Amino acid sequence: MRGLVVGLTGQTGAGKSTISEYARTLGCAVLDADKVAGEALTRGSDCLKRLAEIFGCDIIDSAGLCRRKVLAERAFASRENTDLLNSITHPHIIDRCREYIEELMHKDYDVILFDAPQLFESGGDKLCDFVIAVTADKDIRLDRIIKRDNLSMKDALLRINAQHDEEYYTGHSDYIIDGGKPVGLVREDFRKILYDIKKFLRDGGALGEKKS
Repeated sequence: MRGLVVGLTGQTGAGKSTISEYARTLGCAVLDADKVAGEALTRGSDCLKRLAEIFGCDIIDSAGLCRRKVLAERAFASRENTDLLNSITHPHIIDRCREYIEELMHKDYDVILFDAPQLFESGGDKLCDFVIAVTADKDIRLDRIIKRDNLSMKDALLRINAQHDEEYYTGHSDYIIDGGKPVGLVREDFRKILYDIKKFLRDGGALGEKKS
């Protein structure tokens, strides 16, 4: 039977990485869209060249590498800029993710967890059989990304405010996990969802049919 693709999404700092790390211990394959996005920004890539045309040639350093902090400051300065960034990067990222998923389908994974912060915006949800949204209060997320990415309060708020509100993610998803809870409880919630999805399929649920 083909592997099941489960999308994992939510606002920055909500706790997706905690679930992804745990999913690996449960035998899931994990495809990280952020890492694939990094591939799209490699030296000399068509995607990076196009971004330089839009956001300025100085987003590329003397070695030809992307100055990601500079790009982020400009791309997250307004919703218009963020939408422009996404319109350029998303097609490259999703095409590559589709290729990775096809490769993983040929391996012995029951579940492929597709960790993608911009899952809906990019159209990546169309690659998924089910979607899990991870949520957390704004203060929790703010504290996490400041520590995780070594950001100033200003830069952290820019990233948070550039994203959709929580209802956008929960309203498009099949399952919701509160990532603001203690790690043990977050893991338990994911384990239960994973069991539920697999049971749905074992009981004859058809792929593409959303669980009610």
